Amino acid sequence: MKKLYIAGPEVFLPNAREQMDRKAALVRHHGFEPLCPGDLDIPAQKTKKAFGQAISRVNEGMMNDADGVIANLTPFRGEWADVGTVFELGYMCALNKLVSAYSNVADDHYQRLLRYYGNVITTDAAGYKRGPDGLSLEDFEMADNLMLDGGVERRRGIVAVHGAPKEELYTDLTAFEACLKHLAANRHLADQGLRPDELDASNDD
Repeated sequence: MKKLYIAGPEVFLPNAREQMDRKAALVRHHGFEPLCPGDLDIPAQKTKKAFGQAISRVNEGMMNDADGVIANLTPFRGEWADVGTVFELGYMCALNKLVSAYSNVADDHYQRLLRYYGNVITTDAAGYKRGPDGLSLEDFEMADNLMLDGGVERRRGIVAVHGAPKEELYTDLTAFEACLKHLAANRHLADQGLRPDELDASNDD
């Protein structure tokens, strides 16, 4: 049975265990074995940093053991995806494993940038849109940074987007299940072993 690592900021929720269990049940329903951060007990360490390093080491070990990942890129503590989840997604892309991601916010990356800048945007002589700080804005009709969407889709994954109600921002599993259905239909790719020279360029249109 293929193993899926479940990446996302749910570990910070007050009902984290309940939410991870809901996800794990869906993963099993679609024929995968779930690997979830928090499944393994972390032994006490001498310092806070050592404890953090132990958590990081355990999570990397789970990712190494997994055949793929579903990453929750729903904006967290701001307009952007959780940075730990972004690292985990990039790690799995680098290993050329099965990858898919989702967001429970319908607004794309550019729309969230506009909100971040309070819609105070200018266009320079070269045609670049810039915020009040002079920094240019990404506008590629993608859910998040182009390296995230691009990396997932070139590995034949999907970035599913669903406009969840605000009160269900981190608990709605509609887009998560869409990722599961996609990976279940393409689980054979894990047996083939994706190599960098075989990545799919068909989504670059």
